[in-house]
Amino acid sequence: MAYHIPWEALIGGFMIGISVLSLLFINGKIAGISGIFSGLLSSQTPDKGWRIVFIISMVLAGSGVAFLGSGFPDYSLSGIGITPFIAMAAGLLVGIGTKLANGCTSGHGICGMGRFSPRSLVATCTFMAAAAITVFLRLHVIGG
Repeated sequence: MAYHIPWEALIGGFMIGISVLSLLFINGKIAGISGIFSGLLSSQTPDKGWRIVFIISMVLAGSGVAFLGSGFPDYSLSGIGITPFIAMAAGLLVGIGTKLANGCTSGHGICGMGRFSPRSLVATCTFMAAAAITVFLRLHVIGG
């Protein structure tokens, strides 16, 4: 069995790391997407400029990669048996979990773990445990 280096993933991870470090060193801010986005929605946040640039850059980068690469992935809800109601309910639950965990997986897993934050260590282990349980239930209990 030959080993194949996933160059796209390696380059993507490198770019995420550079982005996170740049935001931390230039603005002193943590690149947690939920915190950045919620700051846009809050009337109390005075520094909306860099948040807007960050969100727009994420959308443009993803669109650019899809345009230059093999196109956007097909995430049609009907193809995997998910109704729009279930998708909205899942999004709401993710939002509630993000609020309860004081951050999202990107903030805790990428930024917090890199700063050796104990809170992020607990949150990331919780995210991973929940993911493992969900996969186990989906594949071995509910059926796949």
